[in-house]
Amino acid sequence: MTDSALPLQSEADQRAIAAIRRKNAVWRRILKDPPAALAALFLLLVVAAAILASWIAPFDPYSSNMRFRLCPIGGPRCPQFLLGADAQGRDMVSRMLFGLRATLGIGALAVFIGGGIGAAIGLLAAFYRRLDTPLMRLVDVLLSFPAILFGLAIAAVVGTGLTGLVLALCVTSVPSIARISRGAAQSVMQQEYMEAGRAVGLGDGALIWRYLAINCWPTILIYMTLQLGQAILLGAALSFLGLGAQPPTAELGSMAADGRKFLTIAPHVSTLPCAAIFLVVLAFNILGDALRDALDPKLRQ
Repeated sequence: MTDSALPLQSEADQRAIAAIRRKNAVWRRILKDPPAALAALFLLLVVAAAILASWIAPFDPYSSNMRFRLCPIGGPRCPQFLLGADAQGRDMVSRMLFGLRATLGIGALAVFIGGGIGAAIGLLAAFYRRLDTPLMRLVDVLLSFPAILFGLAIAAVVGTGLTGLVLALCVTSVPSIARISRGAAQSVMQQEYMEAGRAVGLGDGALIWRYLAINCWPTILIYMTLQLGQAILLGAALSFLGLGAQPPTAELGSMAADGRKFLTIAPHVSTLPCAAIFLVVLAFNILGDALRDALDPKLRQ
């Protein structure tokens, strides 16, 4: 190893140590905020329940028994069903657990893929000035369409089902995260350490990854957390309209749609999935706000 590489290695180690300290400080700040800590605990339990749905679900979510059709919560003819049964006599607890798995999985996958593409577009637009105008004009075109309308159009073209739903949510996640990423990257590009990296001979790839992306990830992470709640809500809305998960797949949006015909006689079939969507989206929004407060240096002062 040459002497010129030692300062770079030392600087990388210092950045890694600083990143660990920032992460620990972020979690300490969240734990000191009761609403944020409660939201994080709730989401942890929800995610764990969704992952373990196959083991903790009391019944098969797709096994119907018309004897228990529309059984209410705590009904005497179906005491084994804690939250009643749906129109096909299926256990609502089991359906909710598998519905959470599908809804969270669709939202997380869409934000991970769409957010990753959007973040890359924003970083490249800020780093390569010649790409800024064409990439941002493309983003402006995508932003000109309302998310629900854009999702409807894509789902209608691709077809109904989970594949079309994930693709629609991916595309709708790209433009907003791309603009956030570009704004954060433009601020980083003005810092002296970017010029210092060029001065020591670092290539574009190293500059983008080791300096630009590392310093932009807190802002991108905050918005992706908020976007996850929006993606879950939009995905449930598309499924409610019949363009997402198809019967008999257990998904919260489609479950709410199936129960809307029985609101007067069995409101739990529709209101339980709607309540789950509301609580999950609210928890993600609260946690996203807490992450913003913890990671933004101006708000920590």
